[in-house]
Amino acid sequence: MAIPATMLAIEITRPGGPEVLVPAERPVPQPGPGEVLIRVAAAGVNRPDILQRQGGYAPPPGASDIPGLEVAGDVVACGDGVVWPRTGERVMALVSGGGYAAYCAAPAAQCLPIPAPLDAIAAAGIPETMFTVWANVFDGAGLQPGEIFLVHGGASGIGTTAIQLARRHGARVFATAGTPEKCAACVTLGAELAVDYRRQDFVAAIRDATAGAGVDVVLDMVGGDYTARNVALLRAGGRLAQIAFLKGHKAELDLNAMMRKRLTLTGSMLRPRSVAEKAAIADKLRHVVLPWFEAGSVRPVIHRVFPLAEASAAHAALEEDSHIGKIVLQGSVLSP
Repeated sequence: MAIPATMLAIEITRPGGPEVLVPAERPVPQPGPGEVLIRVAAAGVNRPDILQRQGGYAPPPGASDIPGLEVAGDVVACGDGVVWPRTGERVMALVSGGGYAAYCAAPAAQCLPIPAPLDAIAAAGIPETMFTVWANVFDGAGLQPGEIFLVHGGASGIGTTAIQLARRHGARVFATAGTPEKCAACVTLGAELAVDYRRQDFVAAIRDATAGAGVDVVLDMVGGDYTARNVALLRAGGRLAQIAFLKGHKAELDLNAMMRKRLTLTGSMLRPRSVAEKAAIADKLRHVVLPWFEAGSVRPVIHRVFPLAEASAAHAALEEDSHIGKIVLQGSVLSP
C-alpha cells in the first residue's frame, strides 16, 4: 500500500475539555534513524492524554504534539539502522506522542510483536500500561513472588494490568476501586480482595485480610492523603511506587514510620525516559511478559472502542470514570 502524503490526525486546538480535540489533516511523519512508521490500526487512550489536552503535560522536546502514547498496527517503512521490526510486521509500540493519527513514527526499540491471540484493538491497550507497571512494580519496587501487593484504581487500565501481572508473577494481590462492579472485576482478574474505597477504609480492610501483616508493595496513582495511609499499611521493608497524584501532589509523611519500617518511596514518569531506558524495559517485557499474553494467562481488558475521529467522545468517556480497563481509538484500517 502506497504511503500518502497526508493523514487524519487529532489536534489539541487549545487547552480545555474534550471538545478541543479536533480531526485535522497532517503530513504523514517520516521515520528517522532507528525509527519505523506504523500504519495505526488502533491507539490507546490514557489519562496522560487528558493532562496534555488540559495543558498540564507537554510533550518532551522533539515529540509530536499529537496526543497518544501507544499504538498498534503494521510497519510500512523503516528508518536507517532498523534491524527489527521490518516492513509488514504487526507491532504494538510505546511512543512519546503522535498516536491519535493514521500513521505514527515510533522508535524501533519501543516496538513489540503483537501476541498471536490478539487483534490490533486489544494490542493497542497494552504498551503504556505494561511498560508503566513493569518499570514501577517490578524494576522499581522489586515485587517478589509470595509478597503482598496493593494497587489503587484496580479497574483502570493500569490497575487491570497490574493485578494480572502481579498475580501471574506469584504475588498475593489486593486492589481498591470505586464501585461494587469495579471491585468484582478486580477479583475476576485475580485480586484476592478488592476494597470499595467509597464504603470501606482500605487500610483496615486489607489489614484484616492479611491478618495484620499489611503489604509489601503499593502502586499508587492517587497521592494526597493516600500517601500517609499507604505508609501505614506497608510492612517492614515495604515499597511505595507513585505514578500519579489524582488527589494532589502534596502529602504529609510520617518519617518515623518510614525509618522504623525501612520503607522505600519511589516515583517516576515514563514519557520523559530515554529511548535506551524504554528499550531496556521492552527487552524484559519481550522475554517475560509477552509469553503470558501468548498463553492467554494475561489479557488486555478493553472497555470501549471509538473511531479515531471521535477522540473527544473517548476522552469524555474516560473522564466519566465508569470504565473497567482501557478505552481505545480505532483507526481507518484495522489489521487482522
